[in-house]
Amino acid sequence: MNRQEFIEFSRDKIVFLDGATGTNLMKAGMPAGVCPEAWILEHKDVMLDLQKRYVEAGTNILYAPTFTGNRIKLADYGLGDKIEEINTDLVKLAKEAAGDKALVAGDLTMTGRQLRPIGDLDFEELIEVYKEQTQILEKAGCDILVVETMMSLQECRAALIAAKEVSDLAVMVTLTFEADGRTLYGSDAAASAITLEALGACAIGANCSTGPDKMEEIIRNMACVTNIPIIAKPNAGLPSVNPDGTTGYDMDSDTFRSEMKRLITAGASIIGGCCGTTPEYIQGLKEEYGQLVLSELRDKEGNSIPRKICGRRYLSSERRSLSFGMNDPFMIVGERINPTGKKKLQAQLREGNLDMVCDFAASQESEGASILDINVGMSGIDEKVMMLKVMEEVMSITDLPLCIDTSSAEVMEAALRIYPGRALMNSISLEKGKAEVFLPLAKKYGAMFILLPLNPDGLPKDSEEKIGNIEKLSAMAYEQGMTKEDIVVDGLVATVGAEPSAAINTLDTIDYCYENDFATICGLSNISFGLPERMNVNTAFLTMAIDRGLTMAIANPSQELLVNAAFASDLLKKKEGADIRYIERMQIISERNAEKEAALKALEASAKAGNTGNTWTGASPASGSGDKAAAAAAGSPETDALAVIKKDVLTGNKRTIVRDTENAINTGIEAKTILNDVLMPAINEVGELFDKGKYFLPQLISGAEAMKMSIGYLEPLLQKDAEGAPKLPTVVIATVHGDIHDIGKNLVALMLKNYGFDVIDLGKDVPKEEIVKAAIEHNASIIALSALMTTTMKEMKNVVEYAHENKVNAKIVIGGAVVTRDYAMEIGADGYSTDAADAVRVIKNILNLD
Repeated sequence: MNRQEFIEFSRDKIVFLDGATGTNLMKAGMPAGVCPEAWILEHKDVMLDLQKRYVEAGTNILYAPTFTGNRIKLADYGLGDKIEEINTDLVKLAKEAAGDKALVAGDLTMTGRQLRPIGDLDFEELIEVYKEQTQILEKAGCDILVVETMMSLQECRAALIAAKEVSDLAVMVTLTFEADGRTLYGSDAAASAITLEALGACAIGANCSTGPDKMEEIIRNMACVTNIPIIAKPNAGLPSVNPDGTTGYDMDSDTFRSEMKRLITAGASIIGGCCGTTPEYIQGLKEEYGQLVLSELRDKEGNSIPRKICGRRYLSSERRSLSFGMNDPFMIVGERINPTGKKKLQAQLREGNLDMVCDFAASQESEGASILDINVGMSGIDEKVMMLKVMEEVMSITDLPLCIDTSSAEVMEAALRIYPGRALMNSISLEKGKAEVFLPLAKKYGAMFILLPLNPDGLPKDSEEKIGNIEKLSAMAYEQGMTKEDIVVDGLVATVGAEPSAAINTLDTIDYCYENDFATICGLSNISFGLPERMNVNTAFLTMAIDRGLTMAIANPSQELLVNAAFASDLLKKKEGADIRYIERMQIISERNAEKEAALKALEASAKAGNTGNTWTGASPASGSGDKAAAAAAGSPETDALAVIKKDVLTGNKRTIVRDTENAINTGIEAKTILNDVLMPAINEVGELFDKGKYFLPQLISGAEAMKMSIGYLEPLLQKDAEGAPKLPTVVIATVHGDIHDIGKNLVALMLKNYGFDVIDLGKDVPKEEIVKAAIEHNASIIALSALMTTTMKEMKNVVEYAHENKVNAKIVIGGAVVTRDYAMEIGADGYSTDAADAVRVIKNILNLD
């Protein structure tokens, strides 16, 4: 079944999925620590009975039990060479259970290894892993594919790209979200849905991690930005420990059935259950909602079920979405990451130095850019390699959506392939061979694109010819399956000094586009080329263009007069929110000017006093020019050097932190001063930002890794200084037996090491005997345990009991995605942490180290 067939299959009705597999197999005797796929094939009758009961209960789509059947996961169990045999036999088993009553979905999930730059897994390698499993699943007879329980949007993209390149099967995708409505990697529901729909998913949604009562907002946010079906597959409430030591859930089938109504009215039309649910739960859903006609429900509910608003345009990054319509406030596409005319930037790029790129990214966001244009086209570099490096750095600094700006199809595809969101392509024209190559790229990777109305031979002679080019190129896009919402038309600004009617022609083009529902963009600088005081011309032209309906412009957001005029134009046109937006900008400018004035006065006072110290060389990611000026007034070589290192940790700058640390030592700063006065406070601030939801897992890991590199340089000096000093206690850390997930555990270990603890990392899937043995051998003060799955979290209780039996004095702290504070208390653990930063605080508190 392909994507369009699936859309028709699921139209205007509720489609029912199955319920949990893992928790039911555990009840049936599957022990922790075994390969689920191998155990199922050794106990086929158990799986066959469970899946037949799901089908009898009303399941329309049955998940084949191939969840961890990829090459990397199977290799953890020594079964990597049996991938085809295992997946084929499991699909055969599901098809036997389904008969002719249900579709069979080949099930794929995360590999357990992290993608670069956080981990060591290359994106293309991950795509190949998913291609291999996809081909096996299709050959085995799956009707569709499902990518589920995903924590990383980028890994979802890898699976979806892989499937599209080797198969025509429809692909459903569901992610699992934390309590704050974001994935572990920081993606929110809207950004995830926008990205995956554009990339070609047939349905998107959420599964696991929570009960239906906590999933409503996630489903609603997805439904508001997409046209494809929304999936809801929640747990049976919160996990708890039963008296017999098994894991239970606090929501029975009747409560679950009732609570699922809220997810349907929030927009879900494909429903099922995850951890803790059984065939009884699915039967209840089928009985309650099996006869619903969604269109009738919408009418009955007074259109309360959310749907994508017609005419809205959407871009996204991995952690942020951007929605705009034809009458929304004007937006700036930041133009500064472009070497054209910037000799210093060109020199840095040739050296592989990305300092200016990073500064431009941070400053343009703080100045109000909505999108960042990325262009690295110049001589003396490999454009594709540099484009990917620059994108990686920029995405570590800002969550703004990116505009990929290149004339090379090879570079464009490489950039779109790796970009973890929905990008804007700059640009596609009728120049010879360009549309034929670039339009398929836009379609394949789900990108929005800038339509540049050039002729095959160059510039159109007038606005009439320009409009003809717009119509011809947009028709070509429609043939690819795209719509007007995928297009932003470039007004093609010429130079008014050479062509007096240039501005009028562009304004006429914007008029045409607005009347015909095309979003528009233009580059402002051409209009004033060769004229004196160019900003006056640019500003006047921009206000005229906004009045005609211009959507966005490629410009430098630090040009105060230009941006102020744009904000004022929106205010005068009575655009929604423009009044508050204008007032807030004026307040920011007023504060910045006051800071500059204070800094200048401080500089004058410093000069009179004969202070000739070095100027500021670093600032916080969101700092403006006023902050830099103020720092310059108070700066000294020592304070500057320390400030740079702090910025490196806050921004996760692994490129230069070792060099910056060496520079600080060379100015005479002691290693312990760098550690205690800069690195520790900086990583604390990173943890605080993570707690507040301003930083996410990638920033947390990057900050910790940068700090680790600095400490690595300082370590010999610190050891020399610390001779004879008491050491911090020992922590033994492990992911419990049966669980092969170690992302969270690795981060906790890294953070504890950075704080000076002696960390003994035992790895993943560690038996209780090994954990307790290590704690005794190393005289550990703390045992830290991690579990990601509800089916393995009960192993934590076994470790606690075994440790007590062996009279281990170490305190036990537990954590993980499914673990709760109540669970920690139930099993007798001494502490519970919500994340890596919290783990440090909890352990220090238990050991009275604060």
